[in-house]
Amino acid sequence: MSDITELLLDSAADLLAARGFHGLRMIEVAGRAGVSRQTVYNEFGNKEGLVQAVAVHKTEEYLTGIASRLQEDPDPWEAMRSAFRFTFEQTEKDRLVSAVLTGQNAEDLLPFITIRGHPILFHATEVVEQHLSRHFPGRHVRFTAETTVRLALSHLLMPSGDLDGAMDAVVRVARVTMDA
Repeated sequence: MSDITELLLDSAADLLAARGFHGLRMIEVAGRAGVSRQTVYNEFGNKEGLVQAVAVHKTEEYLTGIASRLQEDPDPWEAMRSAFRFTFEQTEKDRLVSAVLTGQNAEDLLPFITIRGHPILFHATEVVEQHLSRHFPGRHVRFTAETTVRLALSHLLMPSGDLDGAMDAVVRVARVTMDA
């Protein structure tokens, strides 16, 4: 990824967190990045393309951290707990993701992780599936991986308790589906 692309994505993420999809203006993204508006359009096509690129970029950042934590612990379930803890804690720190999840200033972005969230779900499921496949070779782990990711996303969107309780629930469901 070029430096300009990264700068455009970071600028767009900041503006999205503050104003949401409808408040995002390509000219402001360009101004913050020090490029012309045409450069933004050339790079992303349109505003929705830019927002999708921000979503993919943020997802890659998260998945890199998740994959790292999944490899740190030899116990597959403790590694998953560590990865989910990272995800939940990172979400609290990330201004854009917090805005998406809480609806504060960005309520119009929620569809990018729900009804238009297939890229996030697909890539996150792949990371968890690779982790489970390493620990349970020969087992069909796709169902467990996708179920686990969907449940973690659900806890991010609608927390029902503390972080440890959420992680316990996600890991418990993963264990049960692996034993089924």
